[in-house]
Amino acid sequence: MPRVIEPTELPTAVAASCSVAECIDALEYQGFDPQAEDSLLGAAHWLARLGANHDFLAEIMVAELANRHKADDGSTAYGPQVIMLSPLGRPYFLRAAIWPSPEEHMFRASGGSAFVYELPHDHNFDFLTYGYFGPGYASDYYEYDYENVAGAIGEHAGLRFVERAQLTPGKIMHYRAHRDVHSQLPPAALSVSLNVMHSGGAQGWTDQYRFDTDKDEIDGILSPGASEVFLRIAVGLGGAEALDLADRFAARHPSDRMRLTALQARAGMLDPIAADDLWRRAEASGSRLVALEAVRYRRELALVSAG
Repeated sequence: MPRVIEPTELPTAVAASCSVAECIDALEYQGFDPQAEDSLLGAAHWLARLGANHDFLAEIMVAELANRHKADDGSTAYGPQVIMLSPLGRPYFLRAAIWPSPEEHMFRASGGSAFVYELPHDHNFDFLTYGYFGPGYASDYYEYDYENVAGAIGEHAGLRFVERAQLTPGKIMHYRAHRDVHSQLPPAALSVSLNVMHSGGAQGWTDQYRFDTDKDEIDGILSPGASEVFLRIAVGLGGAEALDLADRFAARHPSDRMRLTALQARAGMLDPIAADDLWRRAEASGSRLVALEAVRYRRELALVSAG
């Protein structure tokens, strides 16, 4: 499960709160490298100091509500659940996340799935989280070995249940990329967490999975990149250059996920017999992910033909 960072592990005692600007300045100076212990604990220290400031978030929200009629420059924009506290484009960003309870109107109107409750998943990035307001959500925590899975739908995941734990007020946790899996449960009352999220270019080429914990299987991909979407649209529009690019990506792109995307896009333009032939050839592609998905798609095509 995520590592719980105790107050005694922080570089110095959290003697005073800080502002958002001070927290950002500190992170700008020292950075946030989750693989470096000093950097990790330094970021946790400043997140705890920000968490000790009980007024800043309400002030931001009131200011946003008071200025909604003005043009929004994106620097303080927030959605129904996430409030951005720092700009994007850095190796990290700060945010606040709102977690409604089943008693909140937004929960009753949208359902728990809109807030990713009871959706077991991992992350393709590290982040720190701090229990800022309310009792905090609980999670069923699992761990798995990312390197042992190819990422195919229905593939055995090898999940190991650890425990159910709660993000209580003042608690700091380090969620580790490609290792920690959790299924969040709605809190007993409206809650808010603060996060320092690690951000890097490599994240776009690594997968984030949804899991079926009952079957111990990978149930879906939660991190399709923009390049995958662009390729699907381009192939769907039918241009010769797009089709040629998809063929080249399917044959030798360094990302197995992009190779699979190219094959899926091409298969979507073919009749069932031609699609089956494409997936049959893909089984010998040399990629475990592509081979496993090719078998699954051929099985689905066979069921459609038999029906």
